[in-house]
Amino acid sequence: MSTRNPSVRFPTNLRTLHHQQHRQRKANSAMTDTSPTTVNRTLRRLPNAAYRVREYLTEKEVDRLIEAARKRGRNGARDAAAILLAYRHGLRAAELCALRWSQVDLRNGRLHVNRAKGGIESVHPLHGPELRALRPLQGSSPYVFTTEAGTPVTTSWFLRMIHRTGKAAKLPFPIHPHMLRHSTGYKLANQGEDTRSLAHYLGHRNLQSTARYTALAPDRFAKFWKD
Repeated sequence: MSTRNPSVRFPTNLRTLHHQQHRQRKANSAMTDTSPTTVNRTLRRLPNAAYRVREYLTEKEVDRLIEAARKRGRNGARDAAAILLAYRHGLRAAELCALRWSQVDLRNGRLHVNRAKGGIESVHPLHGPELRALRPLQGSSPYVFTTEAGTPVTTSWFLRMIHRTGKAAKLPFPIHPHMLRHSTGYKLANQGEDTRSLAHYLGHRNLQSTARYTALAPDRFAKFWKD
């Protein structure tokens, strides 16, 4: 009975082992090369303070924004009205874009505000500037703010419009739609409105959400120094 000499297969086994190790080194190298690329693709947004000095506009800055919108293109009246409504009533972008004529009572000067994010609904008075801005926009669409094709505007449109109008108004920093809502809270708190009434006006269920505006009101420090 013949027996095989193990040394005959040893070179073959050694070559096989060498090839396996070579393939493993290539695989490890490929993983090492691609890992940094994956990490570098992760982008992080900087804090708001890196883009602007504050998150609200003053009343004069809002007036500049409205005037710039009125002069921009053939839809200036619509854009100016959108900014005015968002500011006067503290509307979020989604609330403004979803606004329907059934919520607007031009005869009696009333606006029924449906709040997003589970906010409290309320009825706001409409004053002369808003009434004059809204009347020319009446048409066949059930929505107040529409595109030239007759479809309701979107939050993306509002974001682009506010950004471009802010540049046209030469504001000192880039702006976004929610700054108009912050501007409402700042303005009303600055003129002395109480926190609870302001919370109801903005649709806040939690007074802590409103306290940020009263904290910014400089009038509460007016009597600290008497010159």
